[in-house]
Amino acid sequence: MSDLVTVFESADIGLFALAKAALDGAGIRFITQGEYTQDLFGLGRLYSGYNAVTGAPRIRVAAENAERARQALTGLTS
Repeated sequence: MSDLVTVFESADIGLFALAKAALDGAGIRFITQGEYTQDLFGLGRLYSGYNAVTGAPRIRVAAENAERARQALTGLTS
């Protein structure tokens, strides 16, 4: 995979799941970053909905798919 670009970031787990489903539906390959580390450090998601150490979970795609991914995610706000 070429350089990766972040196309979505959200502490809302429901919205994050919708974003993944939208990319799956569009046939766009992606990876998630920070999705499974939210509860491993400090107080986890206790106050902000995401872990301050790791930041909000992110969805990343290959740079050449970034524009198409952003179009697939239109309407989802984090």
